[in-house]
Amino acid sequence: MNDFRTPLDVSAVRADFPVLARELRPGISLVYLDSAATSQKPEIVIETMNEYYRRYNANVHRGVHQLSEEATAAYESARKRIASFINASTPREVIFTRNTSEGINLLAQAWGRSTLKPGDVVISTQMEHHSNIVPWQILAEQTGIEVRWVPITDDGYLDMEAYHNMLDERVKLVTFAHMSNVLGTIQPVREMTAAAHAVGALVHVDGAQGVPHLPVDVQALGVDFYTFSGHKMLGPTGIGVLWGRLDLLDRMPPWMGGGDMIKRVTLEGSAWNDLPYKFEAGTPSIAEAIGLGAAIDYLEGIGMETIHAHEQAITAYALERLAEVPGLHVLGPTNPAEKGGVAAMILDGIHPHDVAQILDHEGVAVRAGHHCAQPVHQRYQVVASTRASFYLYTTFEEIDRLIEGLYKVKEMFAF
Repeated sequence: MNDFRTPLDVSAVRADFPVLARELRPGISLVYLDSAATSQKPEIVIETMNEYYRRYNANVHRGVHQLSEEATAAYESARKRIASFINASTPREVIFTRNTSEGINLLAQAWGRSTLKPGDVVISTQMEHHSNIVPWQILAEQTGIEVRWVPITDDGYLDMEAYHNMLDERVKLVTFAHMSNVLGTIQPVREMTAAAHAVGALVHVDGAQGVPHLPVDVQALGVDFYTFSGHKMLGPTGIGVLWGRLDLLDRMPPWMGGGDMIKRVTLEGSAWNDLPYKFEAGTPSIAEAIGLGAAIDYLEGIGMETIHAHEQAITAYALERLAEVPGLHVLGPTNPAEKGGVAAMILDGIHPHDVAQILDHEGVAVRAGHHCAQPVHQRYQVVASTRASFYLYTTFEEIDRLIEGLYKVKEMFAF
């Protein structure tokens, strides 16, 4: 067995997450291996949100009293920290949304409907989460555009030859996940972006599985739009981000109407607010944005390079241990240098839901199903898979618990 090492003091990290100390039943401690669905939250995020509600709960941008000014300052401070975290050129490029899905829908409706015409092409891939498939299908029905799908190879990578062959002057947008939530494949973002730009297309990256686990510099990547969710990166649910180049966002019309996204309203017409508020109609998720700012502080305190190195070590160990289990197959790449902390698996003759249910009895929380990525599973001719996913608080001992649980699954089914 290889010598697996992590640069992270995982014990110290785990002490910051109250839920990880939970005992599900007498003698059965929690092993949380479902971070690709949602991450756990450190104490500082929980307390930061509680502090907002306890001390300065008020609406933002609308009041001149002290509480409103304090809330506004905290809310906008979170935006600035997010901009710095992904190296946006200005906080005005950071649009708050509810999640990645809303960010992609905003992009499709605000940019797509105002820009694309019948015959134009959007390229996506077979590897996508439904959130980066369905909005473009809806847009195609609305506008008459064509959507092309980059196929997946047998070993879990995008068919890059097919991708390059798809690119022509009709392509206006290429949209793909930074990292697959099923296969764990980390995409060659710079290569794909450069090729798209060469034919005049823009690039959007779904970073729901990218930002939590990888150092992300949107300017260095060269992309035009990037979306992600707070709840997958130690932050709360109900908050996400659409980042876009300032010039592109400035030209886009608003998607939703309401308070705060306007400068002037008369019965004859309205004038839109400046960025980023043009896309933030109504009372925002104030506590959630402030909580996301605290999550970013926590991640930066550890360092994204350190987190990524830890996850690579955990993933390498998990892949080696999973290979020991007879009849078990892991979908996607087997090289941990090209794969994020995800192991979607098939156990011969046993339904993924049964696997997950038995693992849950052993205290191991995983996800079973199609993970909102049915085309990926259709590509490999399986209905569903059991997915274990890892994060900065995952330990080697928890991987061992997973393996022990899988052997118990096999025992129960008499394999």
